[in-house]
Amino acid sequence: MRAREILETCVYALDLEAAEAFYTQVLGLEPVGRVEGRHVFFRCGARVFLVFDPAATIGGERIPGHGAQGPGHVAFAVTAGELEGWRAHLAAKGVAIEQEVEWPGGGQSIYFRDPAGNSVELGTPAIWAIDDKETFGAA
Repeated sequence: MRAREILETCVYALDLEAAEAFYTQVLGLEPVGRVEGRHVFFRCGARVFLVFDPAATIGGERIPGHGAQGPGHVAFAVTAGELEGWRAHLAAKGVAIEQEVEWPGGGQSIYFRDPAGNSVELGTPAIWAIDDKETFGAA
């Protein structure tokens, strides 16, 4: 047995309104769930990206408690052809690119921060030797 794919992943933020604005306005994600003071969930392709307030999720209710302190990391897949557009889009939104990496095995990444200080990466699937068609389907 082995897990098939990531179904959902999350980062933590104390200011959920700022997180929601960032992930909708900067990354274009669609909110699909919100509980005031606890979480905001977004559709990202066929998966779900979650932002939790760590103080609200440390104690388990229906699911085990979880949380994190300090900045986390999330990477979103983009095509190599989209990177230049993303650079311009981030600049227009006032989001500073922290670092860009050309990976030795192939692929590229752009790193920046969300309002909570989490490291956000836009990376091409080639960084993990994954073909764009496997990630994005047939062109």
